[in-house]
Amino acid sequence: MRLVFGLVLVLGIGLAGFAVYMAKNYIHGYQAQLDQERKGRAPTIETVDIYIASRSLKYGDRLTAKDVMLVPFPKKSMPQGVFQTQEDLFPEGEDELRTVLRSMEKHEAILAVKLTKPGQDAGITTKLKRGMRAFAIEVDRTSGVSGFLRPGDRVDIYWTGSVGQEGLRTEGDSTGDVTKLIETGVELIAVDQSSNNEVTKAKVARTVTVSALPQQVAALAQAQSTGRLSLSLVGAQDDTIAEAIEVDQHELLGLAMSPVIDANPKAEICTIRTRKGSEVFKTEIPCTH
Repeated sequence: MRLVFGLVLVLGIGLAGFAVYMAKNYIHGYQAQLDQERKGRAPTIETVDIYIASRSLKYGDRLTAKDVMLVPFPKKSMPQGVFQTQEDLFPEGEDELRTVLRSMEKHEAILAVKLTKPGQDAGITTKLKRGMRAFAIEVDRTSGVSGFLRPGDRVDIYWTGSVGQEGLRTEGDSTGDVTKLIETGVELIAVDQSSNNEVTKAKVARTVTVSALPQQVAALAQAQSTGRLSLSLVGAQDDTIAEAIEVDQHELLGLAMSPVIDANPKAEICTIRTRKGSEVFKTEIPCTH
């Protein structure tokens, strides 16, 4: 009896194990088919290898091979200016390294606009476009927008000075103290001796450096030597162009226009008439009134 019971128990355990084995195979087969179907449905994303930052990089840091790593990146989402080979990123090897111009976080793509050329420092010369020149303007708390200027901002430049002679003022002319808009949308490339555009703390500067054409530089130099320059900050999204603006004391205070005075008045001529027969003669004489 015990033998029969033991045989039945062993048989039951064997059947149960066989059932578990079959169920496991069925589940694995189903899972494999499901994974295969999912792979068939998943879109194929083409990738390319690009260099990214392996650590956080700050303005002025020298970029070395230890600071970057090569990773696959979706080709359709690849930004412009990436580096795909070590020869492009380090053409001169470790002898002439690039300098970081803009901060980059860890795993951020390395872009050409955020770096200098090999061997260059992060100075203002790297921010001058072709044909542009750097020109320094003296500012203070009032003329420099209370220290809120940063490299990369755009400003309108106003000149204040004296023109003409008040006694010779004619209609349509500005005389005396005049404020005039002389340049619009000029880009700042440095504030004092810093060209770092990521400074967030307000600082009252003594000088700002702008990027301008040679003709603009000549005009600004003349304006700065003959009057006072003030800056007006332009909004980051503002693409409007300011019209010609000129305001003098008469327009500002609403004063009446001064009378026009002829600088070279003509002398008054007096005449007397004398008649001789049928003829009349005119004779010029000094005016007595």
